[in-house]
Amino acid sequence: MQQTDTVVRGAAVSLQGLVKHYGGVRAVDGVDLTIAPGEVVALLGPNGAGKSTTIDVLLGLSTPTSGAVTLFGRSPREAVSAGLVGAMLQSGGLLEDATVAETVGLFSAVYPKSLSAAEAMRRAGVAEFAKRRIGSLSGGQRQRVRFATALASDPDLLVLDEPTVAMDVEGRREFWAAMRAYASTGRTVLFATHYLAEAEDYADRVVLLRSGRVAADGSVAEIGARAAGRVISARVPGVSAAELSTVAGVVDVQSRGDAVELSCVDSDGALRELLARYPQAMDIEVRGAGLEAAFLALTSEGAAR
Repeated sequence: MQQTDTVVRGAAVSLQGLVKHYGGVRAVDGVDLTIAPGEVVALLGPNGAGKSTTIDVLLGLSTPTSGAVTLFGRSPREAVSAGLVGAMLQSGGLLEDATVAETVGLFSAVYPKSLSAAEAMRRAGVAEFAKRRIGSLSGGQRQRVRFATALASDPDLLVLDEPTVAMDVEGRREFWAAMRAYASTGRTVLFATHYLAEAEDYADRVVLLRSGRVAADGSVAEIGARAAGRVISARVPGVSAAELSTVAGVVDVQSRGDAVELSCVDSDGALRELLARYPQAMDIEVRGAGLEAAFLALTSEGAAR
């Protein structure tokens, strides 16, 4: 117990036995999650998995039915009031008639320790349209303004719910470049997204929710390996796909000339047999099967609870 208490006190985020009911609906059903300072964590799951509810409770916007929530050892309201937490949510509107500078400046003025509006806008990449009114902005530009307001308190924890919705490809690229710069200072980031490629590219760790519970928690490679085995990529001159399909542990073979990809349930055994049978094999690489395959396997209706 003492070790657990120490971990919780030092954690950026601690959820212990978190439960949230809406009438007869168990939106969150016993989530345990600890995030260390400096981690970048992606929260994934299908619609209705409990992602947004978890974020609302974490930010103090909703009261848990049961369980404990602390941010840097404080209650959510205490942490938010102290400026330790910045949030970028799907809900919550912006004042249409206010300019970008006025909007960000309002948030900067709320906290005792904050970035200047100019600095928050610079980091979020919205300084170029600082004088424009919110009502004249595109959906992607509004998301960038929300990002600037989230940065205004210079928070130690940034919580983002579907941050790149409405952004085009270039906007998403610029947003994640800014996020990389923010995270590189040792800050903590928790983001929920439907874009699995964003989780693969930017998260240190993935937490996968299904039916209000944690279905998987680990690095992208760990989750991919757990859910869907591993893939061996290699060049095996002179060997057909049909021959390679007989290697023990191989369940599927994709080939293009000498280059092959072997999907395996036992990559260690398959690799040993591959090298024993075909010593000419070269350019060998073993990797997880990928986050998309893991997501589908772990969130399907037939997945084990």
